Amino acid sequence: MNFCDFPELAKVARGESAAEIVFRGGNVVNVFTGEVIQTSVAVTNGTVVGIGDQYVGETEIDLSGKYLCPGFLDGHLHLESTMVTPAELVEQAVQCGTTTYIVDPHEAANVSGAAGIDYILEETDDVPANVFVMMPSCVPSLPFEDNGCTFDAAEMQRYIDNPRVLGLGEVMDYVSTVGAAPAMVEKLALFDGMPKDGHAPGLSGKELNAYVLAGITNDHECSGFLEAMEKRRLGMHIHVREGSAARNLEPIVRGIVETKQDISGFSFCTDDKHIEDIHTEGHIDFCIRKAIACGMKPVDAIRMATINTARQYNLQHQVGAIAPGMQADFVVLDDLETVAVSKVFHKGVDVADFHAQPKLPMDSPLRRTMHSLPVQPEQLQLPVGESNDVIRVIPNEIVTGHDTVTLPQQDGLFVANAEFSKIAVVERHRNTGKVGVGAVAGFCIQGGAIASTVAHDSHNLSVIGDNDADMLLAIAHLREIGGGYTLVEHGKILSTVALPIMGLMSDAGFESVQKELSKMIAKAHEMGVPQDVSPLTLLSFLALPVIPALRITPRGLFDVEQMKFIQA
Repeated sequence: MNFCDFPELAKVARGESAAEIVFRGGNVVNVFTGEVIQTSVAVTNGTVVGIGDQYVGETEIDLSGKYLCPGFLDGHLHLESTMVTPAELVEQAVQCGTTTYIVDPHEAANVSGAAGIDYILEETDDVPANVFVMMPSCVPSLPFEDNGCTFDAAEMQRYIDNPRVLGLGEVMDYVSTVGAAPAMVEKLALFDGMPKDGHAPGLSGKELNAYVLAGITNDHECSGFLEAMEKRRLGMHIHVREGSAARNLEPIVRGIVETKQDISGFSFCTDDKHIEDIHTEGHIDFCIRKAIACGMKPVDAIRMATINTARQYNLQHQVGAIAPGMQADFVVLDDLETVAVSKVFHKGVDVADFHAQPKLPMDSPLRRTMHSLPVQPEQLQLPVGESNDVIRVIPNEIVTGHDTVTLPQQDGLFVANAEFSKIAVVERHRNTGKVGVGAVAGFCIQGGAIASTVAHDSHNLSVIGDNDADMLLAIAHLREIGGGYTLVEHGKILSTVALPIMGLMSDAGFESVQKELSKMIAKAHEMGVPQDVSPLTLLSFLALPVIPALRITPRGLFDVEQMKFIQA
């Protein structure tokens, strides 16, 4: 609250002046006490000034029979992963009740550095939601990565006083953190006393203790309840993630319910969720519904989606609850059990009429980020022996297995089949010509290939398929159009989602992107990709060398657990 406004707001709170709006007679969810109380809420100048039926409003909104909740918060997400512009993501997700977003723009930073971060900030400066930013800590994610830019502590310095910057983004390079590497220590020190997001899948024991010692305050990479509890016992806040590929909510929430664990140290996040899935499932409202289906009380699930997240980011006096002095961000529900969203208000204003407008000029350098050499057929060849390291897909996860198997071959070269697909990652930022090639078990695509320039976090060009000709066609097509996703079958390009903004996002409009994504995903499953594998999202993560167990980069296969490349 701006204290210049306090004298006038206090008059309304005392009942000496009418409120601008009174939300009359709804069932108000109190996240402090866990109660649901039938009462009214008075709002002036976008701020809650009082609770109670004694208030009179210049405008009154009847909420009889409905439920009034605080606006939902997404504790950690990458706007770029939705594939539409940041403003358009907000346009879609705010209708689901998400009024606050804690954003880590490290996808944009890995491609375009500070210019990418500035784009995220500028695109969201006038949307009907609260968009806060965590400074990307690992650009690149590991020192050897072939990404587009480096973003160090010196460059972070100019953002430190921005009121929309809350702290340090997910610290993925846990090796440098635990080992107290000077460059990492400099970043940690810069944000001393501020929230520091974690990224520590599988980290345990003494290494986890050293990681927490560095001041890391939360983690969103837990895939199960036991891992979450080990981190929680050390004081870490746990963001329970439910995205497009990583769906970790059910095992963690069931563990919370079964053990009657205190929920105050848990919240929800989407991390990476495609616009297609937001459209069909929802956003944080989907997390609440799923938690309720797992046995959690509706008010507890709403607390996880609101005040718990706000406290983690020192926003508890601004958002996350309905109380005097809080911002009037509300979600009106028709029903508490089904979390049926009826209306959403940001600062007391209905968000229904917001429509995002593209801002990025057509001649922006952010539209020209594809700098890769043509790939030659021999660069996709993969020599094999009797024993070969293979990436194994794990359904509904972005972690992978590391198998050692005998691969199908002809003349000593790997030949893909229904069980084993070929994957390649092509460097696309500096025309180096690097191409890493490997094998994947469990993706199962047949008769074609899928390619993407969304390839966390360096965002090179990844392609997976069962034949080299279709893989080469997919690579060439994305080079030509400046990035995106494309699906090829039997020598024909079937479907493409162009992502001209940094090879990550489209400003062609949600409907266009969503329609093409739906078609592409359905066709990928027809071509053999299992239903419990998200084809586009999983492909986007197979190049990220900070998530166990085996990944692939333009330099080849990388063993994450051993932190070393596997020699061919």
